[in-house]
Amino acid sequence: MAITKVWIEEGCIVCNACEAECPDVFLVTDTTCVIKPDVRVDGLETENREEMSELKEEFHTSLEAAIEAAAAGCPVEVIKYDKV
Repeated sequence: MAITKVWIEEGCIVCNACEAECPDVFLVTDTTCVIKPDVRVDGLETENREEMSELKEEFHTSLEAAIEAAAAGCPVEVIKYDKV
């Protein structure tokens, strides 16, 4: 299995837990968390909840465990992902 998409739902409390767990994917700003452009097919730096851009193929499995750990550690459960 592999994670193909990851996004941040509304309600991020900028606690920095996700960036600490998976700094390759998550970047915490002053107001929210974004998915880094380097790992996204569209190259944008947003929460990815509107664009729903896929992760670049080379990251589907290499970052899977770290993304899952970040989602599990999110105190407000706003990190979501698709796994196929």
